[in-house]
Amino acid sequence: MDAVHGGTFMLILNRHKNESIMIGDDIKLTIIRLGESQVKIGIDAPPDVPVHRQEIYDAIKAAENATS
Repeated sequence: MDAVHGGTFMLILNRHKNESIMIGDDIKLTIIRLGESQVKIGIDAPPDVPVHRQEIYDAIKAAENATS
């Protein structure tokens, strides 16, 4: 099912523990643990693909914009 999110479409998928989602041929997301209010996700990606939590990504972008 798709949902509109910030002017773009977001693909929404249901997964169970130990099930995975592939992004392209190189990135694999695996549901490691499900809790009441938290999900633990394992990310297998090539070393040249940066992977950050959203708040870290936002801080990196803000720092880049502040220096340019």
